[in-house]
Amino acid sequence: MTVLASVAVGRPVRGEFSYLIPPSLEGRLQIGHRVTVPFGRGTALGFYLGPAEEEGKGPYKSILNLLEAAPSLSVEMIELLRFAATHYRYPLGEAIRGAMPPGLAGPEEVADPEPALQWFVRSVTNRDPGSKTAHRAPAQAAVLAYLDAVANWVPIEELSRAIPGARGKIKALVAKGWVQLESKAVVTGVREGLGQSRPARLTPGQKNAVDILTEAISERAFRPYLLHGVTGSGKTEVYLRAMEEVLRLRRGGLILVPEIALTPQLVGRFRSRFGSQIAVLHSGLREKERLRHWQSLRRGDVQIAVGVRSAIFAPIANLGLLVVDEEHDPSFKQEEKLRYQARDLAVVRAKQAGATLLLGSATPSLETIENVRKGRYRLIEMPHRVDDRPMPIISVIDLRLERPRPLIALDEMPILSPSLRQAMQEVLGQKQQVILFLNRRGHSTLLLCEVCGGSVRCQDCDVCLTLHLSSRSVLCHYCGFRGSVPERCVECTGPLLKLGIGTERVEVEVAQAFPAARIARLDRDAVSSSEKVTEMLSAFARRELDILVGTQMVAKGHDFPGVTLVAALMADGALSLPDFRASERTFHLLTQVAGRAGRGTEPGRVFIQTYNPECEPVRRVLNYDFAGFVEEELRRRRNLAYPPFMRMVSVRIEGEPAERVAMIARRLGQVAAKHLPHAERGVRLLGPAPSPLTKIRGKTRWQLLLKAPQHAAMEEPIAAIERCIPDVPSSVKVIIDVDPGAML
Repeated sequence: MTVLASVAVGRPVRGEFSYLIPPSLEGRLQIGHRVTVPFGRGTALGFYLGPAEEEGKGPYKSILNLLEAAPSLSVEMIELLRFAATHYRYPLGEAIRGAMPPGLAGPEEVADPEPALQWFVRSVTNRDPGSKTAHRAPAQAAVLAYLDAVANWVPIEELSRAIPGARGKIKALVAKGWVQLESKAVVTGVREGLGQSRPARLTPGQKNAVDILTEAISERAFRPYLLHGVTGSGKTEVYLRAMEEVLRLRRGGLILVPEIALTPQLVGRFRSRFGSQIAVLHSGLREKERLRHWQSLRRGDVQIAVGVRSAIFAPIANLGLLVVDEEHDPSFKQEEKLRYQARDLAVVRAKQAGATLLLGSATPSLETIENVRKGRYRLIEMPHRVDDRPMPIISVIDLRLERPRPLIALDEMPILSPSLRQAMQEVLGQKQQVILFLNRRGHSTLLLCEVCGGSVRCQDCDVCLTLHLSSRSVLCHYCGFRGSVPERCVECTGPLLKLGIGTERVEVEVAQAFPAARIARLDRDAVSSSEKVTEMLSAFARRELDILVGTQMVAKGHDFPGVTLVAALMADGALSLPDFRASERTFHLLTQVAGRAGRGTEPGRVFIQTYNPECEPVRRVLNYDFAGFVEEELRRRRNLAYPPFMRMVSVRIEGEPAERVAMIARRLGQVAAKHLPHAERGVRLLGPAPSPLTKIRGKTRWQLLLKAPQHAAMEEPIAAIERCIPDVPSSVKVIIDVDPGAML
């Protein structure tokens, strides 16, 4: 009797393939095993999915090798990936391969790495009281302050990233008896420890949340919750207490964060509380480190994982709690290959595992709010900050009224309004800190000819080049093109105006206005690695910096007690984007960045500079009117038939030449229109039409949109489009994006 196996091949091909199981592997294969199989003219990595039925189409090729003793993926994970591949219209084998860590995503057999010997350091709690000041050794004092704050064993590598030069100070501190050193064999990056001391008391809001979650976790059934807590309300402590209950019941936990490099405090708190029971998963780790963490979870040596969106596929057995922190953040949507939304997959995985799901945010997405209203999620609210600290006072600065009189040259217009300058002067005089937020990199976002009105544009993208004075170049933020700064207009040789502002220009103006202040810039140009991000944020937390200028990186969950003034310099800058989520994302960003102020003992102030103070997001943020914003935005979305009231699928056609792309887009539009179901199913077709950004990286882009109340209603037109894809020339690519995150 022929024994066949169903295998998903790690190649960009749809479907499952049948292979013979050789006698040497009979009875040994388990679902989730990695194998090598013949494919085409070579071999490929495959994943065993179970027995296959003989279809009478032989002859069949045989599986070549079994790559591991125990399956890399559980049956539950295979089912999650099968759902993701089906829902997001992606080859199953490629989806499985993308969920594997580096080292397991290829056909090579990789042995489990051995634990590495690592040095740890911690401060001595009963040391000489005089050591706490260390006035004559500020570098040593910085190391002690960091170790005192963690109150646990810290890997020397982590300490060195947080405090440059710390490694050289440890020997002196050990000699004085102020710190201890110890070497341990651990999974790289996972810390042993006794656990950070817990707060003596919870706020009433925290206690209510913890009580609800503890009961839900003990029921061992799927329970989805939205934790809606204002910035500074102590959501992280709720996560920690809930995770303690999970460990008590000997179950596993998963915490997803938007960008792990931007939330070192969150990861540090989990590590300090749970020690060696934490694994960290993100692309910033070296491949071997990432593999060690992944395999420690697979073996069950570690019960809790903290990671970015890809950690949704972490091999955690007996999952009891799944937390999505800052669930509204667009970073949870993957924008290439398997275009999944990690927040939505978290719902599927928690339901699959019978786990408690906790979505946390101060500004929940409208999709999540609508799920609460429909009774799909339960709401837990924390409307007050820890210790009843007041929310910062928000003031709007109308830039139309605060322009200098008489008007000066456009490219010399100051960025800081007089009111903001005065407030900054007061705060700096009180030895407190300032955050300035502007979601634009570079110095000037537009170089405009004063004579002909032409702009300096990218030759490969339909965008203007951004001037970066720090690198003395013009840069395209889409394709990465870098060129020298033009002295004159290439069309008419006229002089160029430097218009539009970026964080570089803000940094220059702030340095001129406050020459004694210590200033740093936090954006992708100034900090190119997660280590540098951690280093800068740690320096700001230690108050070694007075002013932090940055993009949305400064708004992501940081807790800086010394910050009493925050300013959004151009609050309405994103409202003109052709995206139905522009208003929602503006409201979220303004609320989040405002929440960085007043988290210590001193009250905070927030200034919002805008040319459009009457716009909906600014008006609502001014009064912390989240409910009012939600009502108005949901009304608008309902009228325009956009999510959360409709589901969407975007079909993007990109390639060259432009005429061929347009022709194929129109043809696919005709195919989709022909296969639209009856009108009562509510399916709508928009386009095809050129994308808002019609050219990126030299590729012309068109798109069409399908909208319907349920995904199932769009199955027929999408399937018809997919059947046409094999006939599309190789110079043109068709991308199907289910539940698209952005419309550009």
